[in-house]
Amino acid sequence: MDISTTASQASVSAPQGASQSFGTTVRAYIALTKPRVLELLLVTTVPVMILAAGGLPDLWLVLATVIGGSLSAGSAAAFNMYLDRDIDAHMKRTVNRPLVTGEVSPRAALIFSWVLAIGSTVWLWVTTNWLAATLSAVAIFFYVVIYTMILKRRTEQNIVWGGIAGCFPVLIGWTAVTGSLAWAPFILFVVVFLWTPPHYWPLSMKYKDQYDDVHVPMLGATRSSSQVGLQVILYAWATLVCSLLLIPVAGMGLVYSVSALVFGGWFIYESHRLYNRSVRGEEPKPMRVFHASISYLTLLFIAIAVDPLLPF
Repeated sequence: MDISTTASQASVSAPQGASQSFGTTVRAYIALTKPRVLELLLVTTVPVMILAAGGLPDLWLVLATVIGGSLSAGSAAAFNMYLDRDIDAHMKRTVNRPLVTGEVSPRAALIFSWVLAIGSTVWLWVTTNWLAATLSAVAIFFYVVIYTMILKRRTEQNIVWGGIAGCFPVLIGWTAVTGSLAWAPFILFVVVFLWTPPHYWPLSMKYKDQYDDVHVPMLGATRSSSQVGLQVILYAWATLVCSLLLIPVAGMGLVYSVSALVFGGWFIYESHRLYNRSVRGEEPKPMRVFHASISYLTLLFIAIAVDPLLPF
């Protein structure tokens, strides 16, 4: 079957229009924004704003930045679903996405993506500053064009460089508060950059067969589990080392310092377990690392938020 036509066929055959309830339509459009990804956006944006302010920033500014960032990330996700609707129709984990089921038409999804992109940029420009708005627009461009359109289907290093788009929220949060950039947000930018591959590669190991079916060269699908495990270890160690650089650069205290070491050590431990099980020929259980990576990043950024509020 030609995967380039599957999504459009699904859209034609699925119920739409009057037969689809308003609630179903709303949920479908929300699904286009990948809400679970938006959770990580909040985790990496708000703590950086607290760090930039050296305490609690203006709550309206936080709300405005979160709204703009959510619209921006939602736009990138919707563009991604529009462009990937052909392969989504052939992957078990994505067959229920609204463009595959026909709950949203490709044309409507594209319009929705552009509305969110333009709206988020204008919103951030008006409510924060031009630098935060520009960084947001660059993040959308990077995820849609560089990752989805150019890298994803061509190289197994796709998530390494495409993951840069997910690093921008730390810069946006910092610039929303200060109107400028500094070394601290760039260190956190690199932390998220290094964290992304060991976060996503285990997921691609679990869905190896599905990526093979649609000819998307995710590293977890193109290499052996032991090779992927080794790469996960290297990136996990690099993430921990980079996170420690924030201590002298931003003058972080005890809470962050201990958290970076303890939670980073746990992330590395789970990475080594993945590799060791792979080498021994056992089931590598990659989702343990996937879930651990989410917990690690969340806890690390919570520590970033708490640390400036304490006197030690």
